[in-house]
Amino acid sequence: MSASEEEQFVQQLQHSQTKDSAFRELIAQNQSILYYHIRSIVLDHEDADDVLQETFIKAYENIHRFKGNSKLSSWLFRIATNHALDFVKQKSKMQKVSLEDYNQQILDQLETDPFFNGDEATLLLHKAIATLPERQQLVFKMRYFQELDYQSISAILETSVGALKASYHHAMKKIELFLKSN
Repeated sequence: MSASEEEQFVQQLQHSQTKDSAFRELIAQNQSILYYHIRSIVLDHEDADDVLQETFIKAYENIHRFKGNSKLSSWLFRIATNHALDFVKQKSKMQKVSLEDYNQQILDQLETDPFFNGDEATLLLHKAIATLPERQQLVFKMRYFQELDYQSISAILETSVGALKASYHHAMKKIELFLKSN
């Protein structure tokens, strides 16, 4: 979508008469990629569905605040990322376990998840990713799984491209070490 097409689409999203139909289109265009992004953070299918739904509700309620300083997709990714991270933190607090322990519990359940279609190598990769600090996990998942470029990730996480490249490089090295030792 060109910049002018996106601007026109945002106007439809922000106009009361076209908002609902434009949002149905927005959901259709972004549902799949946002689901997989959220799923890479929360890991559980049902939780990912819940967070995805809440992401679109939040976007619907706040579209009037979108100023066009970034791409609409970057804005949606930012909402989804923040909501998914908050969700995971809230779940770990509810279970009265550390974030690391909560993530380990979810990883242990991933093997029996009927919606997880990865093999043993993919499961090992997820375990390696779980050992990374939160920021490195996000950068790695966005770059590796969603195949987002550094500019897009920069807009989503509101950080410099240089910092992202460094985070990705460190994440790769740590994952490589983890995989070699397992």
